[in-house]
Amino acid sequence: MAAEQNHDGEMCKRVDDGITRVFQLLGKRWSGPIVSVLVHQPAHFADLRRAVPGISERMLSDRLAELGAAGLVVREVDEGPPLRVSYRLTEAGAALEPALRQLGDWAKTHLPDAPQCPGAA
Repeated sequence: MAAEQNHDGEMCKRVDDGITRVFQLLGKRWSGPIVSVLVHQPAHFADLRRAVPGISERMLSDRLAELGAAGLVVREVDEGPPLRVSYRLTEAGAALEPALRQLGDWAKTHLPDAPQCPGAA
């Protein structure tokens, strides 16, 4: 006869589905920083690349496409001349601002200090 396991409700708790979906999207490298830049204002591709140190053009393009497909970012083309592409947050993307601000505040309090960017004041 097999021994019965003591099984209670605590053992059946799982990670919240919403948290899982958020981190599947924003937990990817670069996605959070891209959104945090766009929270302040729309930006052109080159400006985003400068604002997120270390990201390649290909990765930035891929992440912007993913964020667009998720309904957080909109790509807008200014026919120019010269032709310029800018990105801005949708209403859903802009609604992340309070959560991102809180996460930033939490990091300042609870994570070890990171080295400052060269030239940062």
